[in-house]
Amino acid sequence: MLTRRPHEAGHKRKFLVVVDDTPECDRALIYAARRAERTNGALVMLYVIDDQDFRGFIGVEQMMRAEAREAADLTLAKVADRIRTVARIEPEMVVREGVRAGEVVALIEKDEDIAILVLAAGTGSEGPGPLVSALTGRLGSFPVPITIVPGTLSDEEIAAIA
Repeated sequence: MLTRRPHEAGHKRKFLVVVDDTPECDRALIYAARRAERTNGALVMLYVIDDQDFRGFIGVEQMMRAEAREAADLTLAKVADRIRTVARIEPEMVVREGVRAGEVVALIEKDEDIAILVLAAGTGSEGPGPLVSALTGRLGSFPVPITIVPGTLSDEEIAAIA
């Protein structure tokens, strides 16, 4: 397991948020951005492209991959603009292809400055969300702490606790 170094000289504690199109994602982003700003840390925004969408489409795979990458970049740019309105930080943007839970773990294992994964719980009756469910099942061996933000918190409530 990679040694965490966020408090050593030349390093900065990073908060990791997985960006997707769920309403609760914004809650995790706002919380992580405010925490990063208040603690002189950094924010890493990860967008994972599901590479299973490309399988079986020989000949158009590259085009589909390029379109998915463009959509990911646009989403991250939009979210970064939102972050800049609530915190004085410049988020780091990462795009990966694969299975979301696996790519989250792989990025954490690669970046020794990622110290906290921030997720938000879904507000619907179907539970906290697939990523929260997938990752919390591994808590005993997960490489960093996970903060789960209630998806119902307002910007003001997040500002008060972040």
